[in-house]
Amino acid sequence: MPHRDGTPGTGTAPPPSLGQLVGRVEHRLRREIEQALGLDGPNLDQWRALDLLADGDGHSMSEIAAHVMVPAPTLTKIVDRLVESALVYRRPDERDRRRILVFLSERGRGLHQRLAPEVQRIEGELAGQLGPDAPHLMHMLHRLAT
Repeated sequence: MPHRDGTPGTGTAPPPSLGQLVGRVEHRLRREIEQALGLDGPNLDQWRALDLLADGDGHSMSEIAAHVMVPAPTLTKIVDRLVESALVYRRPDERDRRRILVFLSERGRGLHQRLAPEVQRIEGELAGQLGPDAPHLMHMLHRLAT
């Protein structure tokens, strides 16, 4: 099959780029986790927010946005939906009344406790496919992500 420029091709595709590989892994992880979360459950971005809030500390919207990896306006919609579902609530920071913190509600904590083992199982299975290289890859990905 010829290349785009018309030169003859070898019939083999070039190896995928780092971006393509990371994107494919993210897509697979998202698909498998959202399937485990269920049709009526939170989506992956909502899950990431719930998972952060499960530490019991209140978190600011900017902290949550960084953790979930979405822009602030998108996070506002995510948190609004979680508030509407009674999974989280907002409260002014006691140290700085101008700042609003988000907390996991009892209902949200119950949902998190119910779903967390399944999410951890999925992530563990994917990491397990890497065999003994998993810790090294996790370390390298962490370096790239920070």
